[in-house]
Amino acid sequence: MDFKVNDGGLAGMGLAFLAEPVGWNRGMNESQVMAECGEDGIRRMVAAFYRRVRTDELIGPMYPEGKWEAAEERLAEFLLYRLGGSERYLEMRGHPRLRMRHAPFRIGEAERDRWLELMSQAMDETEVSAAARGFLDPFFAQVADFMRNQAG
Repeated sequence: MDFKVNDGGLAGMGLAFLAEPVGWNRGMNESQVMAECGEDGIRRMVAAFYRRVRTDELIGPMYPEGKWEAAEERLAEFLLYRLGGSERYLEMRGHPRLRMRHAPFRIGEAERDRWLELMSQAMDETEVSAAARGFLDPFFAQVADFMRNQAG
């Protein structure tokens, strides 16, 4: 997949992997997704995702007990930052450094696919529109694939 060079400055922050793929038919852009979903909608989607992760046999064990709320807050803040809704993530955590932060965990295709499955279910539950999913589905797929650190 090819990626745009003009990524809104993401490459300069080491976030080129978040640039949109060329020809991405997403229906909405970040600000439109943020306007439609709002902070409350993003937080509901993330909460629905983590309810699933807590009981998942594959990726649930990656999270230390007692750290669920913090993990949920970090993902919500990252998404709000990425969708242009808030700078709090950067203020609290600095540069996302997603690969580095996920390096301690074994993430292969199975883990990537399960993460995407659970997020898709969360978006279904919280009734994220088809237009918003036109942006979010490929965004999540790209980021989840970038987190892989194991073959297969």
